[in-house]
Amino acid sequence: MKKPDPIKINKGQYLKDVLPEIPTNTILNKTLTGLGATYGELKSDRHSIIIEPNVPVIVGKMKDKKHKNIFGVYEGIYAEDILNYLEKNNGKHKFKILTTPESLRKVKDAFFEFGMNIYKECFLLFDECQKIVQDVCYRQDIALPIDDFFRFENKAFVSATPIYPKDPRFKKQGFQILEIEPTFDFKKQMYLVTTNNALQALKTVLETLCKNNYSKDEERDICIFLNSTDTIEAIIKQLEIISESTVFCSEKSVKKLNKRGFKSAYEHWDKKKMKKYNFFTSRFYSAFDIELDEAVDLIMISDLFYAEHSMIDPNTEAPQIIGRFRKENGVANIVHITNLKSDLPVRTREELQLYLDCSESIYNKIYELHNTTSDLSYRQAYKAALAVIPYSKYIDKNGKKNYFALENYIDEEIVKGFYNNSQFLLQAYKSSNRFEINYQPVYFPLGDFERLQRERDNKSLKERNIETVRQLDLLMESGDYNSETIQEYRNELYKYNKLYVEAYEFIGKEGIIKLNYSRPKIREAMILKKYKDGVSGLGFQELLVNSFVVGKKYTRKFIKEELSRIYSIFEIKPKRKITAETIREYFEVIEVKQKGDAAFQLMARL
Repeated sequence: MKKPDPIKINKGQYLKDVLPEIPTNTILNKTLTGLGATYGELKSDRHSIIIEPNVPVIVGKMKDKKHKNIFGVYEGIYAEDILNYLEKNNGKHKFKILTTPESLRKVKDAFFEFGMNIYKECFLLFDECQKIVQDVCYRQDIALPIDDFFRFENKAFVSATPIYPKDPRFKKQGFQILEIEPTFDFKKQMYLVTTNNALQALKTVLETLCKNNYSKDEERDICIFLNSTDTIEAIIKQLEIISESTVFCSEKSVKKLNKRGFKSAYEHWDKKKMKKYNFFTSRFYSAFDIELDEAVDLIMISDLFYAEHSMIDPNTEAPQIIGRFRKENGVANIVHITNLKSDLPVRTREELQLYLDCSESIYNKIYELHNTTSDLSYRQAYKAALAVIPYSKYIDKNGKKNYFALENYIDEEIVKGFYNNSQFLLQAYKSSNRFEINYQPVYFPLGDFERLQRERDNKSLKERNIETVRQLDLLMESGDYNSETIQEYRNELYKYNKLYVEAYEFIGKEGIIKLNYSRPKIREAMILKKYKDGVSGLGFQELLVNSFVVGKKYTRKFIKEELSRIYSIFEIKPKRKITAETIREYFEVIEVKQKGDAAFQLMARL
C-alpha cells in the first residue's frame, strides 16, 4: 500500500485541524487517541455510516449532547427503526449512523427500502479497525461487513493503534496508509509490575497508591481493566470490597454476576454508577469515552494462570485503555500488573507465517484430493479431514481465505511471546514508543502457579499432599516461618490440607516422606509425638480412634493385633488378655463377616 508523508499535528490540535476530511481508501493511523476522528466524521458534510466495535461506544456517542442527529444501530434496533430515521431526516441533515459490525445488514436493508444507493451515497468508516483482527476468532461476525466494505466507493479504516490488514483487496483498490505524527512527546509514564501472585501484587499496589494519595491529601477512584469477570469477582471477594466496587461488562456477564449475588454490574458505563473500585472488561478497552471531573488511578491486570485471554497487548490495548480517559490529566498513575508463563512459545512473525504456509499447503492438497476423486467414500473422508484440519478455521463459509483470522493468529501468538518473561514484555512496551516504563518486579513466597496447583481437581490425594509439602518448603525457605506474612500463606495451605500442614510442623518433611505420605501412619506419628512432648495426654485414645473408624468393618485377627500394638506402644499392661473382644470396651459393635472371616463392624464409640 502507498504511504505518503505523515501529517504533523501539534499539541492541542484535533484531527479536523490538520485533516478536515478523511480521504477515501485510507487506513488512517491517528497515533493518538481522542483526536476526534469520529467527531469529525459526524460533523462532516456527507452521509456517514460508522462501524463501532461495541455497543457502549454507540450508546456513549448518542448520549453526547454535541451530536444531535445521529442514530445508533445494535441488537434490538430494527430496519424499520432505521427507515423511520432516514425518512424523518431526509433533506434536513446528513445521515449519521453508528452501527455494530453485526448490525450493518439492517442498515443496508433500510437504505434499500428507502431507495438510496448506500454504496455510492455514504462514506463508510470502520472505527478501531484493529478490533477486526483481535476479536475475529471469538466473534466471527465482526468481520461480516468486510465484503460490503469493499463495495463502498468511499470508505476508510481508522485507529490510533491499527493492525495493518493483509487482505489483498486493500492493495487492489489502491488504499494508502496515512499516519498522523505528533510534534510533541506523548509518552505516558507507566509502572510495569511483574509478579508471581497477581492478587498480592494488586494489594501491594493499592496500599502504595493509598499511602501516596493520603500523603498528598488526595483521594482518587481506582479504575481496573481486566478481561475476566470470574477473576474480577474473585478479586472483589478476596479484597472484601464488594460494597465499594462496580463492574462494567457485557450483558451476559451482568446476568452472571447478578445471579451470584453481585448487583453492582452494568452493561453501559455511567459516571453516576462509579464507586471507589471500578472494573472494566475488554468491551470497554477502546473507542468509548470516560469523562470525569477528577483524575483516577488506572490499573491493568493480566492473569495468565486463570484467564490467559486477559493478556494486554502493549502496542494496541494498553494505549487504547489509557486513551479512554479523555481529559489531559485524567489519569494520575498507570500500572500494569501481570504474572508470566515461561512455557508460552516465543516465535517471530516469519516463523508463524511459515507455519501458516505449511498448513495451507496441507489443506490445499487434501482439498485437491477431495475435488478430484470420483469415489463417494473418499470424498466424504476428505471432507471430514478438511473440517478438522486446524487451517480450516481460516477459511470462511464461502471457501475463501479469511485474512483477518490469519492475522489474528499471528497477532495473538506474538503477544503470547511477550508474556514468556519480563524482558520480552518490557521490550515490547519500550518498542511501542508510547511509554516511559518504571519496571518493578514483585514476588511472593507462594504465587498464582501454586494457587492453581491447589485448586486443580484432577490431582490424586497423594499428589495433593506432595504439593502441600512442596509449598510449605517454599514458605520455610522464604524467611521467618512465624512472620505475619508467611503465616497468611500458611493459613491458606491449612484450609487446603489441614493434616499435612500440621504434620509438616510436627514431624517435618522427612517424617512425612519416610511414612510415604500415608495418612493413618502420619496421624499416628503426630499423636505419638504430641504424647511424648507432653502436648496431649490422650495419646492412647487418639491412636485408638486413628486405627479404628466408626462404620468400618475389621476382622477379629486385625483387631487383636492392632490393639496389642497400641497397648505395647504406650506400655500399658491390660487387666485381661487382649483379644478381639477387647474392642467392646471402646466401641459398640456388631458381629459380621468380611470376605468369609469373622469380623466386627464398629457402630459407635463408647
